[in-house]
Amino acid sequence: MPTGRIFSTNQIAERARKRLPRAIFDFIEGGAGSETAVGRNRDRLAQIALMPQALRDCSAAHAEVTIFDRRYSAPFGIAPMGFADLVRPGTDRALAGAAKAQNIPYVLSTAATTSIETIATIAQDNLWFQLYPGSDEAMAATLMERALKAGVTTLVATVDIPVPGKRPRDLTNGLAIPLRPSLRTILDVALHPVWGLRALRGERLGMANFVENKGSLSGLAHAEFVSRQLSCPGLDWKRIERIRQAWPHHLVIKGILNPQDALMAERIGADGIVVSNHGGRQLDSAPASIEVLPAIREACSDRLTLILDSGVRTGDDIARSLASGADFVLLGRPFLFAVAALGLSRGPDAIIDILRAEFLNTLIHLGCADPAELGSDHLWPRQGSNQ
Repeated sequence: MPTGRIFSTNQIAERARKRLPRAIFDFIEGGAGSETAVGRNRDRLAQIALMPQALRDCSAAHAEVTIFDRRYSAPFGIAPMGFADLVRPGTDRALAGAAKAQNIPYVLSTAATTSIETIATIAQDNLWFQLYPGSDEAMAATLMERALKAGVTTLVATVDIPVPGKRPRDLTNGLAIPLRPSLRTILDVALHPVWGLRALRGERLGMANFVENKGSLSGLAHAEFVSRQLSCPGLDWKRIERIRQAWPHHLVIKGILNPQDALMAERIGADGIVVSNHGGRQLDSAPASIEVLPAIREACSDRLTLILDSGVRTGDDIARSLASGADFVLLGRPFLFAVAALGLSRGPDAIIDILRAEFLNTLIHLGCADPAELGSDHLWPRQGSNQ
């Protein structure tokens, strides 16, 4: 798909920076604390060198993978992202449509601005649903029932928000949903009039999956709602076991970094985990997801599907993740930036095309014709090597 003079996710992010109000760009790009974890995710991935293999027949190379009994066109999907329509009204729908058309998973967030039922009509069997178990167990059960009725067969339970992360960029910008009038906000939007006009024409933003959540969620009220519905300091394995018992299809636990937690997830019958530090948005001192991935792969059996997110930006990063032990990868920020940079119709398809093409290019350079061939032999230095 033509993208003008844009050929990489870095270029997409830079164009998005110019087109979005600072508060919105910071909401997407920012992380917890001093954003050490955000940088660590990127740095640790970039430090992984991949060893090419020459003279391998890759004439039939492809990017397709099978995960949870489904064949997908590439080893990556769209990560759950709350309030995606802050980028542009219709973002949730556009991403879901592209996921269906290009046959990759779209993971709808509990905190989405579009309902499960609406997105299910668009993404259809490419839809996964991300559940924040939260403090309200009855509410979580209702969300699971709705997802089941909508045809979802992969539930992703996120467990890494015992308390909301502290994100200084959002606090500094006075982020409110929807944006509240203030001198800072007015000046910010005035410098981005196209975004402002689209926001005015769009529907009032809220968490569409919570029927009682109507109107503005701003300042302290927003923090309190997130704390009650999305975070839960009392969440434990017994609660996750009840979710496992109640959910009849594939269950993935998202937000695992500790190998012992990965083993526990396998023990209670989870089908997979997402090795994730929440994109560096929760605990600033957390290790990078890619750092802990090999230890988790070694600790768990092959029965447990390992998905990685946090910091993945390129096709090289996807290959690095698979070579390090992941079966699949999720990306978030690049998809939102693509909508901001290229629009609803071009952005989602363009970023999928870029990532798939980059991944295939890397795969062939490594002498592989199938993503399943990637492994530790492609890492350099090789594991156990002193070179």
